[in-house]
Parts: sequence; C-alpha cells; structure tokens
Amino acid sequence: MHILFYVGLILLVGLVAGKAVSKIKLPEVTGYLLGGVLIGGSFLKIIPHDIVGQLSIISEVALGFIAFSIGSELKISHIKKVGKGIVIITLFEALSAVILVTLVMFTIGGKDLGFSIVIGAIAAATAPAATLMVIRQYKAKGPVVNTLLPIVAMDDAVGIIVFGVSITVAKGLSSIGGEVTLFNMLVEPIMEIILAVVIGIGIGIISAFISRKTTGGDNLLALTIGIVFISVGISSHFNVSPLLLCMAIGTTLSNIMPNSKRALEVVDRFTPPIFIAFFTFAGAELDLSILLKVGMAGVLYIVVRVIGKVVGAGLGAKIAKSPQSVQQYLGLTLVPQAGVAIGLAMAAQEALPTHGMEIRAIILGATVVYELVGPLLTKMALTKAGEIDKNIIPTTVSA
Repeated sequence: MHILFYVGLILLVGLVAGKAVSKIKLPEVTGYLLGGVLIGGSFLKIIPHDIVGQLSIISEVALGFIAFSIGSELKISHIKKVGKGIVIITLFEALSAVILVTLVMFTIGGKDLGFSIVIGAIAAATAPAATLMVIRQYKAKGPVVNTLLPIVAMDDAVGIIVFGVSITVAKGLSSIGGEVTLFNMLVEPIMEIILAVVIGIGIGIISAFISRKTTGGDNLLALTIGIVFISVGISSHFNVSPLLLCMAIGTTLSNIMPNSKRALEVVDRFTPPIFIAFFTFAGAELDLSILLKVGMAGVLYIVVRVIGKVVGAGLGAKIAKSPQSVQQYLGLTLVPQAGVAIGLAMAAQEALPTHGMEIRAIILGATVVYELVGPLLTKMALTKAGEIDKNIIPTTVSA
C-alpha cells in the first residue's frame, strides 16, 4: 500500500480516538496515543514495521514546530513582566525533578549515566492543557492559579534547554563506551549547544528581515513552514539539536519580528494535523512488550518526578516569598506531562538508539498515568488552597 495511505490512516485514527476519549473527559492526546497503539505492531498490526521507519519524518517535523512554538513564548518583555519570583520557582521545580529523577535512576534504578541524565531531563517538561482545563472548568482563581499560569508557559522551555545539554553529554558518553572525560562531558556538549543556538539566531534574524517584505497570512505561513523545515534539515547536517535550534529561531523571531504574533497565529492553523499524526504515530511505534519490561523503572520515574516537582516548587516558592498556599499546593498542579515530553522521548530515540526505545516506553506509559491522575491532583490542590468555590457549578470543557 502507498505510504500516503498510512499517513492518512494515522491521522484519521488519531482524530477519532481523540474525540472518543474527550467524551469521557480525558485529554485528546491520550486518545491519539491509544489509537496509535491499537493500529500498531502490538495489536492490529495495520502499520507494517518497515513503514514505521519511513514515517519518521512526521516526528522530525512535529518536533521542529513544538520547539519553535515554545521558543516564541520566550519574549524578554514577558519574562520581565512576570518577575523574578516566577522565574525562581520555575527553575527550582523543573531542575529539582531533573536532578532527583537522574540520581534515582542512576543509583536505585541501576541505569547507566547516559540513560539517567536524558530521562531526568525529560522530567522537567509539563503539560499545561490538562491543568488549564481544570482551572477553566471550576473557575478557579487565587495566588496558586496566578503563579501557575506563567510557570507552565516557561516550564517546557527549561525542559528543552536541559534536554539539549543532556542529550549531547549522553551521546559523548556512549561514543566512547561510557568513559567520562572533560571533553565529552563539557567541551563537546557546549560546542554543540552554542552552534545550535548561533545557527538558530542567525536564521531567525534573516527570517525576520524577509518577513518585513512579506504580506498576507498565506505568505507568512509559507515562510514559517519553510524556516522550520530548513532548520530541521540543517540541524541534521551539522549534528546539533533540532529542538534547541528551532527554539532559538522562535525566540529570536518573537523578540525582533514586528508581526511575529500574526505569524504564530497562522502557524497554529497548520500544525494541529501534524501533532495529531505525531502522537498517533508515537503510539503506533510503541512496543508494549518493552513497556512491560521497564515496569520498575517506569514506577520510579512516575513517583520520583512528582516528588521532585512538589519539593522543588515548594522550595522555590519559599525562596521567592510566595503566599503559603503557593508553597504548599503549587507542585501538585505541575504533575501532568504529555506533548513535549513525548516529543523529547522521540528525539531521545533518534539520538540514542541503545536507550531510546526504553526511554520512550517509560515516558508514554507515564504520560497516560499523569494525564489520568494529574487533573484530579490539580483539583484537589486548588480545593485545599481555597481557590475553587464549592458553590460554583463546574463548566463543561472539552479536553
């Protein structure tokens, strides 16, 4: 069968599965994953194994747009507006999860250093959709909500930066059989990161100049798509992180491009089918037998990441002198994890074939758990913080 048949099938199955789970108040991304698992090699085997390899371009394109979109949120004016307190909390809750997961995987989990630092970096990412759904549904308001909203906007950016560092270190370790040297631990990763950022800034500046001569939404859309496609290709050629490169482009454009907001709006109309196909493809490629084998590592990741988020958010809020309710309950609202984490896991699989399948299996399994439990923990935290009025009738909100 022609490869376009499978692309269309993945897209339609994901769409139907996403809408189906939304009827029972689950996030649509969970449906995309489950739909993919259904038609993949673990169940119906509709997607042949040889076709899976040919569809990897879906992942590359989706990751480029994910990083570009996150980078576009990093406006200097916005960071100044939210204040240093929010930045402190974001860094503490993200990095606490990273450090704790890395240490536990390396010591208790018995994993090697490369595996541990990569999956630890993925622990930083948070999925805001499920949390924001609860806030809208119960009309929650107060200090915790006011602190949470800007944090989820910056959280994934921190995750991508940390992941970019960790993946280059892990590749350096694996290339010499795990021997740790100053070059592969520091020099090589720093060189790769600097190169990715410099190329990204350069492309961003050139693109901003071209955009000034571009009028009309269709032309802006074509320009942005072309930029992301070219950037993903360049990152592969120079063997640097496509995530860091595309995020640097998005950040550069959002800060110097006059019509950057409009460009992002037109791109948002283009990317939904790509993301549906991406998450469905992630499920289709998942080997459930591996998921069963990583049981203990998966449990460790799920539990330790939550501990890291809760402890880090509480400590950061205390240092930032936030209200007591924020110190106590903010961490529980940061549990959900989905889109960006899955994207990072897919990137890890491409960069580290030795560990990639195991990392992705753990993250996909954790995603389903977090997306089911996360909204319940968020509601509990906001209720205990006194930010949900028990007299307000919940609003029906689609996932």
